[in-house]
Amino acid sequence: MATDGFGRRIDYLRISVTDRCNLRCRYCMPADGVEWKSPIEVLSFEEIERFAGVAVGEGIGKIRLTGGEPLVRKGLVDHVRRLREITGLEAIALTTNGTLLSRYAEQLVEAGLRRINISLDTLDPDVYAEVTRGGKLSDALAGLEAAVAAGLDPVKINVVVVRGLEQDILGFARMTIERPLHVRFIEYMPVGDADEGGETSCAALPGGWTHADHVPSDETLERLAAEGAAAGLGELVPVSKDDAPGGWGPARYYRFEAALGTLGVISPLSHHFCAECNRLRLTADGKLRMCLFSDEELDVRGALREGTDEDVRALIRRALAMKPENHHDRIGTLRRMSQIGG
Repeated sequence: MATDGFGRRIDYLRISVTDRCNLRCRYCMPADGVEWKSPIEVLSFEEIERFAGVAVGEGIGKIRLTGGEPLVRKGLVDHVRRLREITGLEAIALTTNGTLLSRYAEQLVEAGLRRINISLDTLDPDVYAEVTRGGKLSDALAGLEAAVAAGLDPVKINVVVVRGLEQDILGFARMTIERPLHVRFIEYMPVGDADEGGETSCAALPGGWTHADHVPSDETLERLAAEGAAAGLGELVPVSKDDAPGGWGPARYYRFEAALGTLGVISPLSHHFCAECNRLRLTADGKLRMCLFSDEELDVRGALREGTDEDVRALIRRALAMKPENHHDRIGTLRRMSQIGG
């Protein structure tokens, strides 16, 4: 079992397989995108699989593949299959914007994928096109339907709540009434837009995080309860851990009476969950990050290409020792979310 310097069990690894994405979401990257890493800078699937094997040996039991958009990388389905076969993982999951998922959902399930998170911030086609700079809501919804049809479970929908966006949270809540879907409302996080000195330079949307865009989860819950009651959905009640969808993270879950699905909130700013943090992050270019809000990184790529498995193992143990106690309310990081993998 892997533990850090504060006694937290670290059993969850998020791996970004690519920094590339087929969308340009306004709160995630600038209009012209970010400078993509060259192919030689990005870890090969074989390198990721080798690292994962060492990490599982050190106590990691759960891996989530992220991006950018992971489904833009060719060969991802076979990569999922090999990860399951090589590492003996307890579970493997995927986070995607869903726009390509209708092509791959069945293949991913056959390869061993069981869990999926779909990022979807609005149910309005026009707002979706504006927020994603040209994306089609119909593609994302088709991906959602494909995930359900393929038998992925749980299917979670991640909604980043931004005050500057038009978001129908009651519409998302209605999705959970007759289907076992799990919608999580995530506080907009201050990631990206720091200068080389680590100082924040965030600006208003589009472009960067500001306090004005942040919506505390308690406010979201109050709005859900009020709008749900007015719409006849009944009372919004807490869901016990035993009844919540299986998860690896810090979401708090609720549901409307008789709903088949749940509503969750993830509150990195208003309700710190650092004391329960259980994860490490590996970027597409092979940097191991101990905290989403910290720019400290360890060079896994160098160890994989020039060292032994013991060198890789030593880096993982060093990362556990370096993991900070909390994020200290930092605003701004040198990498944007798409470059970290979330």
